Amino acid sequence: MAKRGLRTMVLATMAITSVPTAEAIAGDVNVGVHIGVPVPPPPPKIVLPAPPTVVVVPNTQVSYAPSVDFNLFVYGGRYYTFHDGSWFYATRHSGPWTFMPTERVPKPVVGVPMKYYKVPPGHAMKAAAPPAASGGATSGGGFCPPGQAKKGRC
Repeated sequence: MAKRGLRTMVLATMAITSVPTAEAIAGDVNVGVHIGVPVPPPPPKIVLPAPPTVVVVPNTQVSYAPSVDFNLFVYGGRYYTFHDGSWFYATRHSGPWTFMPTERVPKPVVGVPMKYYKVPPGHAMKAAAPPAASGGATSGGGFCPPGQAKKGRC
């Protein structure tokens, strides 16, 4: 009787352990953990051979660079840029640029009035969009953002 019980236990153990192994070998097993952390966007390709001239934004401790054609702010010894809907920072004008979640960007930087942005938040996609039938086209067939058209830059 003891032999029969031992044999039953060995067979049961083999059956239990062989089933998951067969399924794992036969199928493609993919295990992943998603914790809700998005992949940061790639950093901007900013190349500045020398530190740009900066001007203080009135009534703030933030400076901006009027001579460059992208968003560039300086605050607390760091450079900040708002690029394609994301914030990046660098300790030097030449980078490297590191992604920074909006909630971690210093409040004075986020609070800079829109008129000091070269490309205000939400306008990057609009500037890249094809011209609307009602306007925005230049004589050369390109697209001119309304603000630039008003300034006579297109």
